Amino acid sequence: MLLDLDGQVLVVDPEGGHWVRFVVTRVSASSEKPHGIDYSLTLHGPDGERLVGFDNAHPVGRQRRGTQQDYRHAPVKPGHQRSIRPYEYRDAATLLADFWATVDAMLRERGVIP
Repeated sequence: MLLDLDGQVLVVDPEGGHWVRFVVTRVSASSEKPHGIDYSLTLHGPDGERLVGFDNAHPVGRQRRGTQQDYRHAPVKPGHQRSIRPYEYRDAATLLADFWATVDAMLRERGVIP
């Protein structure tokens, strides 16, 4: 399911310019990526800034160098720094549901959707 989304860019707010991008590739299963998928699901603002992101491309926090895991970039709120938090990957359907719920929350916060 995720692999079918690779390369897709969807405009979720044509008037305001918000869009999402999916980058998904199959990789050899490993301890870092036991599901065998390398993914990045992101929401971007009109200026291209990443507002929300779910991916598994680099270490989180103070983990030792080279250790990768699934994580999410928490939504950016005015006056707050961006934060990266571990994300527990269960399956593709849950990842997509969690991503879209976070996207909807950010778009509501920005007044894009009611």
